[in-house]
Amino acid sequence: MSPRLPEGAPAPADGRLPAPAVAELDGVPLGVYVHVPWCAARCGYCDFNTYVPRQGELPRLGERFAVAAGAELRLAAGVLHPAPGDRARRPVRTVFLGGGTPSLLEPEVLGAVLRHVDATLGLAPDAEVTCECNPESVDPGRLARLRAAGVTRVSFGMQSARGHVLDALERRHRPGRPEAAVAEARAAGFDAVGLDLIYGADGETDEDWGASLDAAIAAQPDSISAYALTVEAGTRYAAHVRRGRRRITDDDVLGRRYALADERLSAAGYRWYELSNWARTPQGVCRHNVLYWEGGAWWGVGPGAHSHVGGVRWWNVLRPEAWFAALDAGRSPAAGRETLGADERALEALMTRIRRPDGVPVPDGAAGRVPELLDAGLVDPAAWRAGRVALTPAGRPVADAVVRRLVV
Repeated sequence: MSPRLPEGAPAPADGRLPAPAVAELDGVPLGVYVHVPWCAARCGYCDFNTYVPRQGELPRLGERFAVAAGAELRLAAGVLHPAPGDRARRPVRTVFLGGGTPSLLEPEVLGAVLRHVDATLGLAPDAEVTCECNPESVDPGRLARLRAAGVTRVSFGMQSARGHVLDALERRHRPGRPEAAVAEARAAGFDAVGLDLIYGADGETDEDWGASLDAAIAAQPDSISAYALTVEAGTRYAAHVRRGRRRITDDDVLGRRYALADERLSAAGYRWYELSNWARTPQGVCRHNVLYWEGGAWWGVGPGAHSHVGGVRWWNVLRPEAWFAALDAGRSPAAGRETLGADERALEALMTRIRRPDGVPVPDGAAGRVPELLDAGLVDPAAWRAGRVALTPAGRPVADAVVRRLVV
């Protein structure tokens, strides 16, 4: 099942944006997200916009994808760089190749997409280029080709070090493979390597989760992400829950798993830089994700990709064939868009920036509500004395509840 798109206003066929939205690019970093929608198999918990290609179909799809991505990026350049000098003043700081499984495509295809980014929008000399990889989709030779194609950072979906947990999530790789992939990526010369974990699958114990954390730390990646499993409607996992074959893990258990992650990662020298992300050094931080949380701008390329520039948010058609067809016809593939008002933008900034260690300035009218959050141990007293709201370890898992209290 593919996700549903939001409801919004029609998007113009040429993709144009209001001039004030484009003008905001001079004050924020610009990123590009590239959505590669194909996977070798669909994991049971996944509700992303992904598709399993027919046997032998992927090489042709990859070639079409690179051509269409180039067309969308040329459209983006016309929208974001309307005046001479804009390209030099607004280069792309980060690129994130996500999906799906981008590493299923030939590295040279991804390299062609990156060349399109540079030729149209311009890549900054120190641009970060991240590629998500499934551990079983790469080997030393493929990783070396990814590095040669221009990828600077790779992130591997490890999820768990326990076989029965991987089975519950319907992952294809086996324990030990992600750790080996980290070593192979190091040898290939990437600037940074990350591992992603998921906790809360049915059948996972605290001991299982601790073993996964220990295995991830032992692999010595530059960053580790730890996400609570969310059971989304329409997934096979949700169907198993509905039929009584799987159970949803209790929120208290998820909170305990988060606390264990923060404890062990911190002890190993990793520092949290976003609710679910820890890095050993500043170089390990994923700058593209920070761009999202700190209010940057990004153009999403690919089927179902979302974009945001200057308070205007839009989303592409979901189906790859519809995306190809729109670009073949010279039209924007956007299915709809919305323009956020000042209050909506302020709330969104609060919700994303409070996820970071520095927190946010105390929102207008919220000072009287902060003491109860202090008493509950959810926000940091030192930050409060400095006029900011920053989450404590206990506050991080309930960040959304903290925001709701601040804006009541």
